[in-house]
Amino acid sequence: MDALLKTKILSLAASTLLAITLIAHAQTAVQTAPPHKPSGKRKMTQLDPAAVHNSAIVIDTHADTPQRFVDEQWDFTGPLNGGMLNFDSAKQGNLDAQFFSIWVDPAQYAANASAHRTLALIDGTLEQVRKHPDKLQLALSADDILAVHRHEKFAVLMGIEGGHSIENSLDLLRHYYSLGVRYMTLTWSNTNDWADSSGDIDDPTVTHHDGLTPFGKDVVSEMNHLGMMVDISHVSDKTFWDVLATTRTSIIASHSSARALTAAGRNMTDDMLRAMAKNNGVVMVNFFPAFIDENWRQAWSTQAPERKKAQDALEAEYKAKGLPVPYTASDKVDREFAARIGRAPFSSLIDHFDHVIKVAGIDHVGIGTDFDGIPVPPAGIDSAADLPKVTAALMARGYSAEDMHKLLGGNLLRVFRAVQAAADKP
Repeated sequence: MDALLKTKILSLAASTLLAITLIAHAQTAVQTAPPHKPSGKRKMTQLDPAAVHNSAIVIDTHADTPQRFVDEQWDFTGPLNGGMLNFDSAKQGNLDAQFFSIWVDPAQYAANASAHRTLALIDGTLEQVRKHPDKLQLALSADDILAVHRHEKFAVLMGIEGGHSIENSLDLLRHYYSLGVRYMTLTWSNTNDWADSSGDIDDPTVTHHDGLTPFGKDVVSEMNHLGMMVDISHVSDKTFWDVLATTRTSIIASHSSARALTAAGRNMTDDMLRAMAKNNGVVMVNFFPAFIDENWRQAWSTQAPERKKAQDALEAEYKAKGLPVPYTASDKVDREFAARIGRAPFSSLIDHFDHVIKVAGIDHVGIGTDFDGIPVPPAGIDSAADLPKVTAALMARGYSAEDMHKLLGGNLLRVFRAVQAAADKP
């Protein structure tokens, strides 16, 4: 047996054993969760944004924190230490549930090593739950999120970012689901063997597929069958439309903003936003300044050649040691370049929420911060503790408490529940 394959199988077995234990615990929690008794903290006043925010179920669909669990051996309940999300900041911001991104850098891990890295990141995330059962709990469904909330714990969920993690195997996709993964972003910034990405769609050296290949459509169908949410952030425009033509359930954009305001190819056009509404899906607004502020995006783009030179030098340094570049090292470079630009205005972030609502409707918007996966958030947002500022700013623009409850988590709960209800059905 190939040594790498053997390692993957052993890792998968260990992950499965731990996941089975955590999944059983999560399912038991749903059955035994005590009735929810609102605390004084959650008493809602219509005109008080803080009370509205604290009365909501707040869900973020995208944070890249698992890199820290694995590469830094960092503990989620410890100090931020330069990060954007930890247990204390989540509690301060009333963040109730987090989808942790399981992202494998394709430039640092060979195609046949993606699964091994994926499993390491899943293990790292599940280990946080195992170490802190008094504070964290694995959630596998919309009902689990509510049950964990009733227990006054933090709900931990996982989503794979980049279909290259399945190494062209539906078997691996099913294994990831069994380990607790509940959505998959079909591509990252790289086109894989079965779906085109927006990140390299204009690169003539990359082999593209005009959207989804037949196997790519099989992946979407299998995700529908499993009850795994299909995430179209990062995909090319043609891939997006192919997904809508293939899926039989609602889909999500876990961390995407509006292209009408900021001309990033990663963002969604108004036609796409309207199509998401028709699909009854949800678009989670990304906090990265390059996706929410056109001036910042242009400045970031201008830096690209110099930034690439610095990243290439860093990669050569680690390659000489026979090691992949840890995300913390490459992120440090990006943070240094971002600091030269400064912070994007907080109002730019709110403009994107406002635009998605006006085009797609209040039932089709949510939060996908991209915390710990971006070099800097906009001004006023330093960590998850600052999420109440989003609620206050949107209510200042006239949105109601009911609107905010939908945006902060209700819309995602609806889609999550619908996708799982459609599982195993023709």
